[in-house]
Amino acid sequence: MSEIKPRFRTIDGLSVRYAESDGPREADALLLSPWPESLFAFDATWSRLAGHAHLVAVDLPGFGHSDLREDLLSPRAMGEFVVRIADELGLARPHVVGPDIGTSAALFAAAGHPGRFRSITVGSGGASVPLNLGGVLDDWVRAEDLAPYRALGAKDVVKLAMSTIEGYELPDVVREDYLAAYRGQRFADQMPYVRAYPAELPVLGGLLPGIETPVQIIAGRNDPVVPPANAEYLHERLPHSRLDVLDTGHFAWEEDAAGYARAITAWWQANAPVPSA
Repeated sequence: MSEIKPRFRTIDGLSVRYAESDGPREADALLLSPWPESLFAFDATWSRLAGHAHLVAVDLPGFGHSDLREDLLSPRAMGEFVVRIADELGLARPHVVGPDIGTSAALFAAAGHPGRFRSITVGSGGASVPLNLGGVLDDWVRAEDLAPYRALGAKDVVKLAMSTIEGYELPDVVREDYLAAYRGQRFADQMPYVRAYPAELPVLGGLLPGIETPVQIIAGRNDPVVPPANAEYLHERLPHSRLDVLDTGHFAWEEDAAGYARAITAWWQANAPVPSA
């Protein structure tokens, strides 16, 4: 049985699914769901992270079990909505953990809202210019015609993604949640987000040197979809960054949950609130 207990809240007219921990309230952490998973991607790290912060995990709009709205399906627009989520949920200055598609959204949010977040943890998401992606993700970004993807069963895509998770057996509740999140044409409807990378990642690249928020980048050394060069690209350009490379594939948060949580909690401690005098 998972410790994650999802609920829904209406934010800007959208039904957004989220879950909270009962952890310490000295610090907040906003966890952004990766693709094509859901907020249950944090099931393996939940108890480890909840001992260090009050966690709020969300399915980003259009992903997991949250409502989709077409105008939010790009990293820059999603970054603005991440700030909206933090505002609505009363998270004054949270740490943000945004793996995969959350990488570019969180960085756009930090660039547009200096000081809004205490720190950011990203990684396993497309970032570099020129694009450096592998496998099916590269195909999804560059495909001229989405018709073949609309012909695919969304659950088949999720099953394929889950089959690449190495060294970790998904609990049944997590597997079923992933599959339930991607019904009908939902996968194809989400593809505009990553297809915006060629236009938006160069813009983000120009903003990186001005981001003052501390940024941790966690990459899988053997990631076949988002090669570690993306993490190195960010590390070279962000003025206050740390790079942690784990011996995993793409799904580092599940393939090495202990190492992933250990890296994040050490980062949070290094960027903890300053005690009042």
